[in-house]
Amino acid sequence: MPDTLTIDMFAPRLGETFRLRLQAEHTIDLELIQVTPLRVKTADGRDASRPREPFAILFRGPADRVVPQQIYPVEHDVMGSHQIFLVPIGPDHAGMRYEAIFT
Repeated sequence: MPDTLTIDMFAPRLGETFRLRLQAEHTIDLELIQVTPLRVKTADGRDASRPREPFAILFRGPADRVVPQQIYPVEHDVMGSHQIFLVPIGPDHAGMRYEAIFT
């Protein structure tokens, strides 16, 4: 399913809440705080051709509840539920940040 996710699906959702499902009845709210296109270069410096544009997204969750890196069901009211590999990358002023990269 992650193959079907694109930067254009996430970009309009900046600032919106996603739910990271830990168990059937337990979720953590995450705010989408950044969507970044990633450039992929060939060995000679040219832009590499890809079936989809690579991108990264950053979520912010609560500072008092840090979850380990792994694949989680991440739910959104419009986008539905998708299995996304999240990596905690450290806290900022407002909570713990999680990154997902799509190539």
